[in-house]
Amino acid sequence: MAVITISRGSYSKGREVAKAVARRLDYECVAREVFVRASEQFNIPEVKFAKAIHDAPSIFDRLTYGREKFIAYFRSALLQRLQRDNVVYHGLAGHFFVKGVAHALKVRIIADFDERVRTEMTREGLTAETAAEALRKDDEERRKWSQAVYGIDTTDPSLYDLVIHVGKIGVEGAVDIICLTAGFKAFQTTFESQKALDELVMAASVKATLIELKPDIEVMAKDGNVIIGTRSTLIQHPEVATEMEAIAKSVSGVKSVQIRQSHLVSWTD
Repeated sequence: MAVITISRGSYSKGREVAKAVARRLDYECVAREVFVRASEQFNIPEVKFAKAIHDAPSIFDRLTYGREKFIAYFRSALLQRLQRDNVVYHGLAGHFFVKGVAHALKVRIIADFDERVRTEMTREGLTAETAAEALRKDDEERRKWSQAVYGIDTTDPSLYDLVIHVGKIGVEGAVDIICLTAGFKAFQTTFESQKALDELVMAASVKATLIELKPDIEVMAKDGNVIIGTRSTLIQHPEVATEMEAIAKSVSGVKSVQIRQSHLVSWTD
């Protein structure tokens, strides 16, 4: 089957769409659970993850390698959840982490601004002017977040397989389109696409495990072989390289580890 990621703005009915899609397809629906998983797995209080969302990008200016650590922990937790297949994820930049995974259906839900304002007015008891100002601020913070943390603009339609305007077709119409598309052959899990996801999981797990020891790394995995690229030299600290290799090999499925003096790693180096 497929993995479905749903990107949404506040009060755009994206959460409703995600839950309805999961019910119809009998998929697991996850969002906040990823933060819980990350906080438990890496012993970081969930409140820090939540604070990072609301304070970004400024929070990263106050933390050493804050951006790298946050992304490493979150990516690892999210990809492990998506690895199970038959999952609908709605929330923080899920589409960003599944590049190259053919069975990942990436969806963006949008809604009319005026309709979003009316919804916020009703739910929060705000005036039209206050609700509109709050939404504009929230939209701008989300854009700043994605640019600062991931280097992307989540409103860019080229990042998605589907962009759906719920104001015109409603929640049920959006669910119909997503479920129909998820059934297309292009989004069915194959051996190759699952292998691509498994390798992303392995690379993410290795990086998350090493991030406290060596934050300035990039990791790739292929067929159980792992390449770790680092900006800084390890010639004068061979014990660090030895420790990194031992830790990486402790990750399930890792067969071999190479450490290279380069932040950009590839299999053609």
